[in-house]
Amino acid sequence: MKHCLVVDDSPSWNKFHYDNLKALYGEEIEIDRAYSAREGYEWVYNYIDNPYDFIITDLSMEYDFSPKFAGEWLVEQIQLLKQYYKTKIIIISGSMQIKSIAEGLGTDFVPKAVIANDKTVYQNF
Repeated sequence: MKHCLVVDDSPSWNKFHYDNLKALYGEEIEIDRAYSAREGYEWVYNYIDNPYDFIITDLSMEYDFSPKFAGEWLVEQIQLLKQYYKTKIIIISGSMQIKSIAEGLGTDFVPKAVIANDKTVYQNF
């Protein structure tokens, strides 16, 4: 069974990811959901002994981490945890900076405009 964390402050996008992952994986996935980077980090830390298989995060959430995006801060924190070195992290965002930020962090990314029109992208997670 796969275990995934979805981090997005937008309830509709959070549900969108949840619904599409459930449609794809059915009962073969357990999905936890967070609505801020801080809450996402709490989930990550709570599962430090049994890390997530993959984490989906938005970039632009709370503004506490300026000049960084909250999602950028979250990815950096996850990458500091040796237990998560095998966890795939995917940034899904509408930010125009998504590509450069994801490449700088060494993570995968998908623009929200792409995933909104092509749900098969979830198969790559």
